[in-house]
Amino acid sequence: MSATVTALPDLVALATAGTDNPRADFTDTPLWLSLVKALIVFVYLLVSTLLVIWFERRVIGRMQQRPGPNRNGPFGLLQTLADGMKSMLKEDVRPKAADAFVFTLAPLITATMCFVSFSIMPLAGEVSMFGHTTPFQLTDTPVAVLLVLAVAGVGIYGVVLAGWSSGSTYPLMGGLRSSAQMISYEIAMGLSLVAVFLYAGSMSTSQIVAAQAQDLWFIIPAFFSFFVYVITMVGETNRLPFDLAEGEGELTGGFHTEYGSMRFAMFFLGEYINMFTVAALATTMFLGGPQAPPGIAAINGGMFNEGWWGLLWFTAKLWAFMFVFVWLRGSLPRVRYDQFMRFGWKFLIPTTLGWVVLVAFFRAGQNGWLGGNIDFAGRSFPVISLALVGLIAVAALVGGWLWDSRVERREASSHPHVDDEIDPYAGGHPVPPMPGQRLREPSPTGPALTSAPETKEATRG
Repeated sequence: MSATVTALPDLVALATAGTDNPRADFTDTPLWLSLVKALIVFVYLLVSTLLVIWFERRVIGRMQQRPGPNRNGPFGLLQTLADGMKSMLKEDVRPKAADAFVFTLAPLITATMCFVSFSIMPLAGEVSMFGHTTPFQLTDTPVAVLLVLAVAGVGIYGVVLAGWSSGSTYPLMGGLRSSAQMISYEIAMGLSLVAVFLYAGSMSTSQIVAAQAQDLWFIIPAFFSFFVYVITMVGETNRLPFDLAEGEGELTGGFHTEYGSMRFAMFFLGEYINMFTVAALATTMFLGGPQAPPGIAAINGGMFNEGWWGLLWFTAKLWAFMFVFVWLRGSLPRVRYDQFMRFGWKFLIPTTLGWVVLVAFFRAGQNGWLGGNIDFAGRSFPVISLALVGLIAVAALVGGWLWDSRVERREASSHPHVDDEIDPYAGGHPVPPMPGQRLREPSPTGPALTSAPETKEATRG
């Protein structure tokens, strides 16, 4: 009880400190400058989409020992632009049984929601634009990360409505599968970000980036959250090996089977912009956002960690995730739907919940709310943190032992014991030996083997 009373002033001080408020200062940002930044972000995403489609086709072509696009423009760079023009000029066909309004509304929802999520991403620090000093970020709120998750939830409506409005069975099944997949993995994605909120003390993206500037990037203390997020962001974007809603062998094209022309191009655009969105969120939450790598950030007092330099580092981290997306698509086969859903509901969500509880205890111990500290080698360690580390180590050992025992039992059941030596007449009739076995010599009292000539003579007699 006394420890709780002692911790109350700390809680009150933490609540009144305003650490959850955005650190980005938009006081010198007029409305017209916000519109200019919105246009820059829009063009940035469109150009990045054109490049990443070409990049994906070239990289997968190299992995499969073929050239990829190399005709239109230098190195085939204009191939994506040519494909976009082809989509604009194709005939727009709509099924007779489709709902005309919803059939058009669905791709618009998918194509617009992905752009909205990028409004809270800090692409760089404070920059000078047209005589104004402003953060290279459209906006920020105390719950900015929740805005991304909410917008992703609205984007699911585009998938569901596309499958329903097509008036066909396969698109409806693809829409249901895709919506179930995205909703399931959004739960694990949201839980994986809770550990970052606990370390940063805020859900504001500018505060999260600032917290990583003062300490380590959160990919190190929240390594398990990063692992879960990378898995869920692939499932969230319906990319291989998790593109189960578009399994050609099962559902043809999935929810957009009946779409063509620019309506299909909007779904295509939304998929790639969504890839950039989840990659940008991972960069912001775990890799320091627009901050320079640790070695470069220390050069000349951090000169490469200010201004427009942040856009370079942010883009480099973003494209590292894009390469992972392409690498997975060119390397892994599609998983089975029931295995994928079982993995999300029975492994990712429970383990992430346990991880969040552990991080909460660690943070409480670092703040001195759960007991004292132990001094060792000139450093102070919270007692609760050391106890949790020991408990996790014991649990890992016990879990490893149980897992090995389970594997051994499974192998033993799948490979039954086979005797090295068998009696061919044990069952009353000759039995051939299995590979690796040898025949036991027959006993004198057992039946004697007769040769073929003797058998013929006995038959004649």
